[in-house]
Amino acid sequence: MESKEENSGNNYSNSFNKNRETSPFKKAPLSKVEFVAFSHYSRKDIQQAMFDFCKNRETIANFNNKFFAKRPDCFDYPSDVFNAAKQGATSFHCSEEIWENPLDINTDMTPEQYNEIKIGWDFIIDIDSKYLDYSKIAAEEIIKVLNGHGVKNFGIKFSGSKGFHLIVPFKSFPSEMNNELTKDNFPLWPRMIAGYVFSQIRNPMNKRILALTGRETLEETGELKSEYKCPHCKNPAIKKIVGTYNCTDLKCKSIVEHMKSNRKQITCAVCSGKMNRVSQREITYCGECKKNTASMEETNKQETASIKFGWNKIKSQKEEEIKSLKEKEEFKIEDTIKSTEDSVDLVLVASRHLFRAPYSLHEKTAFASIVVMPGEVQNFKPTDADPLKIKEVRNFMPNVEPGEARELLVEALEWGKDMIPKEKPKKYSGESIDLKGLEITQDMFPPVIKKILEGIPADGRKRALSLLLSFWVSLDFPQDYIEEKITEWNKKNYHPLKFGYIKSQIAWYQKNQRLPPNYDKPVYKEFGIKGPPEPGMKNPINYTIKRAMQAKGKKERLK
Repeated sequence: MESKEENSGNNYSNSFNKNRETSPFKKAPLSKVEFVAFSHYSRKDIQQAMFDFCKNRETIANFNNKFFAKRPDCFDYPSDVFNAAKQGATSFHCSEEIWENPLDINTDMTPEQYNEIKIGWDFIIDIDSKYLDYSKIAAEEIIKVLNGHGVKNFGIKFSGSKGFHLIVPFKSFPSEMNNELTKDNFPLWPRMIAGYVFSQIRNPMNKRILALTGRETLEETGELKSEYKCPHCKNPAIKKIVGTYNCTDLKCKSIVEHMKSNRKQITCAVCSGKMNRVSQREITYCGECKKNTASMEETNKQETASIKFGWNKIKSQKEEEIKSLKEKEEFKIEDTIKSTEDSVDLVLVASRHLFRAPYSLHEKTAFASIVVMPGEVQNFKPTDADPLKIKEVRNFMPNVEPGEARELLVEALEWGKDMIPKEKPKKYSGESIDLKGLEITQDMFPPVIKKILEGIPADGRKRALSLLLSFWVSLDFPQDYIEEKITEWNKKNYHPLKFGYIKSQIAWYQKNQRLPPNYDKPVYKEFGIKGPPEPGMKNPINYTIKRAMQAKGKKERLK
């Protein structure tokens, strides 16, 4: 008699076998990774390490990039790894989010519903560069940032190709911050942490790569991008030509610099005479804040003179202030190595995005995603990840001190505060809508609209949405009112509609205004409405307008 574990493994195998039988790739010659996969995943220590890490994570098998297993899926037992490999699985990819039960995930869920079954998330940094040496530098700089923020315990693994994955476990972060549960702020907070970390490593990483490769080589390969940054707004600046003009009037003799350097002559602002261009030079100009080196030089001269003639300041103090002034007002050149610009991959930090599980193979290289220690990064070679040479299997998930990443999170939230979406201000009171002199309240809605707003307990959500939108759009209700009411209504449904679908429908009805169907159409029977609420009433719009006009007349009579 089969054990429960064996039976589960067989079911897992059968599902993959079905996929493989129906795949058009089943007769293709085996690749290197397919040859290696069977023996690699047959190892008990590999199975156990992968199973331990993937607990409570959505975990999906990849069949040599030809097809993936159906989502959601997860491991029930360590033997599931080998059972999938028997059917042709070459790699396994798991989620950053940690779930109570990954099989409860449904694509129709709202973010709030996802949060109900989510128990946490790990912060994963995906170091992605075209060159392994650059990835090593990025990894070492990230380690410095983590250590500098009190994070001493983290995991590192080889990606299987030219990069590394770093993990800061969920337990390292405080359970809540700013009266918000940390687990409910995925992917926003991890994105802010990733952005903050990259902002800290960008300059030191680029300097090290410049020293390693050389400016000339990087310029020849097109890897180096140099640009001036504005000292005020930090936006990229451009080079412009400014012309020097002399006034031809001997009594005036004004001299000015003008941005319209393509003109040989301009009009003098003092005497209205002609000014001739006598020379031109290149300046740095910021189109965002309109600052340029020419105007800043003039300001610096005036402020420098003021500092020099300060009676109560000693010479060393004056020199320090002048030096500080020049640095503050200087357009500084910033070097960027193109292949490292996305070295901290923010795309990974997304809802239900998957990354390669530890010790999973890589389809292109056939190397394993092995765990490495921080001190091993510099001397690491891809051949160290040859699955046939792996002797020690390590745990990618480190033991941590609860809350040790608190400082990192605090700094990241401050750095990324502009990334927090701002709530749209309401343009209505919530009690009534003023429609061309008619004040409409929700109690004036026809019975069918009121019934729909209670929520849809079975099929018919999309037809109900269509009725609501045609009703509100025909009455010229403001878009923010419609969006809020639809969001409230959608939460009451037995299965909420996808947010993207709702958004597209609202946009379509705003552009294609049309009346709701008349009461003689069969759609109303689905919602238990067998006829109009009043004899002779043809359309739900008529009902609401009639009620609003009656209320208006009553109010005028009482005046």
